[in-house]
Order: sequence, then structure tokens, then C-alpha cells
Amino acid sequence: MKKDTIDNLFDNLKGSFDIESPAEGHELRFLAKLKPENGVKSISNKKKYTYLSIAASVLVIFGLGFVFLNANPSLDKQVVKISPEISKTEFYFANVIQLEINKLQNENTPATKKIIDDTMLQLTKLESDYGKLENDLINGGNSKFILSAMITNFQTRIDLLADVLEQIDEIKKIQHEKAII
Repeated sequence: MKKDTIDNLFDNLKGSFDIESPAEGHELRFLAKLKPENGVKSISNKKKYTYLSIAASVLVIFGLGFVFLNANPSLDKQVVKISPEISKTEFYFANVIQLEINKLQNENTPATKKIIDDTMLQLTKLESDYGKLENDLINGGNSKFILSAMITNFQTRIDLLADVLEQIDEIKKIQHEKAII
């Protein structure tokens, strides 16, 4: 039967083990280094700190749980709670507006850059106004009036984009006529 590899290891190391006894008084010198006046903390203090850290951890966990469970829902969720149909309307108008913005961006040339930049600035202002309307709705304003204003805001943005696209078409026609002449 073949010898185990661990047995081979010990056979190879035979005679090289340190079998010397430590010098006289070694244990007393070692224990003297462990005394608290040498800067080593006692085990009882470690237990005290362990209990304190467990208590602090439990407090932190409860605090985080309280914060996350009592967090206010987002503005959109609050608006949907007040008027569920607004989310469908908002989704529809947002898609139409995004399609118009894409058309507008495709028309971006040096001749139309100024009008497109101004339009994007106006859209940003209208979006800001829409956010204010959402806040008013949540804060208990006249919901029918505010919902009507929100829809008007979307329609204004769509009308603005349509008007600008028409103006860009006029600019392109004028440039085309100048190129022919």
C-alpha cells in the first residue's frame, strides 16, 4: 500500500522541527506585555464595545427602515393617485411632442438654428410650468381647472412645435427660391 503524502512530508521533515524550550522566564515576560498599562485593552472592554456596536447597528437598521417605509411617493405617483386618467393623457401627449421634437431636430441647419434653439427654450419653460401645475394639483388646488390647464400646456407645446415646423418650411422655400434665381 502506498504511503500517504502527508506521511511522506513528515518523513522528509524529520529532525528539522524546533524542539528547543523557551528561555527561562519567557512566560512571565509575555504576560507582562499583555497587561493593560502597556496599552493593551482588556477583554471586558471589548465585550462592552461589542454590545454597543450591536445596539448601534440595530438602531441604524430601524432608522433606515423607518425612512424608506415612510418616504413620500414620487410626484408622478401622487398625480396619478389624484387623477388616474392623467397618466394616459400625459403618455399620449409626451409621445406626440417627442415625435415633433425629433422632426424639429432633423431640420436643424445654420439657417434654422436660432429658431430651433428659441423653440427648445420655450419648451423648457412650458415643461417647468407643467411641473408647477402638478404641484398645485397635489397641494389641493381646483383639480378640474388644473387638469384643464395641464392639457392646455401639452396642446400649447404641440402647437408651438407645429408652428415652428411651418416656419422652417417657409425658410426652406425662400432659400430654395433664392437658389433658383
